[in-house]
Amino acid sequence: MNSLGRHILVEFHGCSSEILNDVPHIEKSMLKAAKEAGATIISSVFHHFSPFGVSGVVVIQESHLAIHTWPEYRYAAVDLFTCGYSVSPWTSYEILKAEFEAHHGSAVELNRGQLELLEKSDIDVGELRDSATHKLITPRYSRSVWFTDRNENIALSIRHKGDRVFYEKSPYQTVEIFDTFEYGKMLSVDSMVMCSEKDEKAYHEMIIHVPMLTQPAIKDVLVIGGGDGGSVREILKHEQVESITMVEIDEAVVRASREFLPTLSSGLDDPKLTLIIGDGIEFVKNSPADAYDLIVVDSSDPVGPAEGLFSQTFYQDVYRCLRPHGLMTAQSESPRFNQKAFVELHHCLENIFGAASVHCYLAFIPTYPTGMWGFSFCSKGGLHPVDDLTRDRAAEFAQAQQLQYYNAGIHQAAFCLPTFIQTMLDG
Repeated sequence: MNSLGRHILVEFHGCSSEILNDVPHIEKSMLKAAKEAGATIISSVFHHFSPFGVSGVVVIQESHLAIHTWPEYRYAAVDLFTCGYSVSPWTSYEILKAEFEAHHGSAVELNRGQLELLEKSDIDVGELRDSATHKLITPRYSRSVWFTDRNENIALSIRHKGDRVFYEKSPYQTVEIFDTFEYGKMLSVDSMVMCSEKDEKAYHEMIIHVPMLTQPAIKDVLVIGGGDGGSVREILKHEQVESITMVEIDEAVVRASREFLPTLSSGLDDPKLTLIIGDGIEFVKNSPADAYDLIVVDSSDPVGPAEGLFSQTFYQDVYRCLRPHGLMTAQSESPRFNQKAFVELHHCLENIFGAASVHCYLAFIPTYPTGMWGFSFCSKGGLHPVDDLTRDRAAEFAQAQQLQYYNAGIHQAAFCLPTFIQTMLDG
């Protein structure tokens, strides 16, 4: 032993891109590498950076193992530092090379704190010489694994319990459910938050009850997307509804929600619901005119299979399918997080429904980046979401159904836009 520690700087090339973007897999691999090398694990902290990349560190009693990945380059940089010679960092190297499916790896070892260059001094530890301090105490392992939803300028991180509850890479997207500490079970698609058990009611109550309490005669409803079931659950609270058709492109979302999000998916087996696993864009294109009183576009962000749900052609078909006094609501992104899509969708809808019949409103959802989220209310027959609201009826309904976010005052206030948003939409 001629140094205080061994430091190995590692580069792995040609790794599996999927593995290098998988936080639970990477954390599990790093913990395995530490344990099999003979280290005593103290804590682990890992973050995912949407859409690509993972950073993390496993703190060991003998120092640390750290990593950052670039899945788009199939490359990982790893830092293995062990104090003393009881732990073998080269064992960790071989394990991680296999776990990441690397085509090849390279490493350089540095001796840290070479003893011939150091002079040991006597330290008076005073009261620390108490016999209790010399008892061997096994460190308590703590785990800190984070999910991050971000763009190039803004990020939202949510701590979860580390292991995924559900994971499937469907033909359309990657569907995951995490068990978070603060928000319960959380559904994500392609590393973007879709909903969580604790705050999903803000989204689902506002996208459904705003149109349905403005127009109490709604009987036939079409939902595009909404595979978690939250929108259907809220629609079923209105007894006058006779039929609901839901078109969800990804069966994996429905299956995951049925099993792990029962508080959202409780209505998916209701006899009023016709569930279709298919392309909502094609479904609307081939639907007859004047078929629905309400169409709800409960989509994910405008990437992947949901990209076409933000097009003019799709909304022209939606307009055609609505009855003369029909309504449409859609999630319309965040005016802060996805400003371009937010503005473009609003102008697109104005061109189709007419500017006087398109109204933006807001809800506040903590697990969505920036917390502020937009919705669009569109009327084929000129119905106004505030002027035509029967406030007493809305208040009675909210109380009877024990709604958690929606009430008559929130309904009205949601359409009072901050000045910067109104300016943005008028520009």
